Amino acid sequence: MNREQGLQEIERTRIVAIVRGVQEAHILSVAEALHQGGITVMEVTLNTPDALTMISNLQKQWGDHMFIGAGTVLDLEDAKQAIAAGAAFLVTPNLDEEVIRWSKQEGIPIFPGAMTPTEVVKAWKAGATAVKIFPSASLGLPYIKELMGPLDHIPMMAVGGVTEGNIKQFLSIGCYGLGIGGSLINLKEIEAGNFGWITEKAVQLLAASRA
Repeated sequence: MNREQGLQEIERTRIVAIVRGVQEAHILSVAEALHQGGITVMEVTLNTPDALTMISNLQKQWGDHMFIGAGTVLDLEDAKQAIAAGAAFLVTPNLDEEVIRWSKQEGIPIFPGAMTPTEVVKAWKAGATAVKIFPSASLGLPYIKELMGPLDHIPMMAVGGVTEGNIKQFLSIGCYGLGIGGSLINLKEIEAGNFGWITEKAVQLLAASRA
């Protein structure tokens, strides 16, 4: 899936599945479960053991059908290693303008983390595809809505605290996309081999987002 196709998938579903702490033995089954539930964009965080290997395997097995990226990219070295492994986009928890500028130069979608208005504008000016407002779970919906007042020209993603109960609210205020981790990628269910749980949750999230 190329850049344009991948960005179209984000705009279609508005959901990026955040995969953190999943064992390598389970990663392909997690991807299949997400895809069956209609979620086609996923990031593997680099603080997950064997993340680069998982990204490489995912790209080989699911790259034609899913947009596979790397999360928790902290610096330029992380970014280069992730892209070399096959990541198609990058997500960071922090604002590193060097990473953003390099990604833009290389034509790689980049979703950097930012919290304050100053950081959001810096990220956008450096070349962010969209700016990840983090941590959304702590800041809350009203905070993001306030940010969008003067900065409505900058696409923003909410990451953290998004569930089927509030996903429509996040989209209604104008979020470009939503990063969803623990409420979708349930490690307990995965360890039990219950990948159908993820598929069902994906279906529920998409249905709630379109209600």
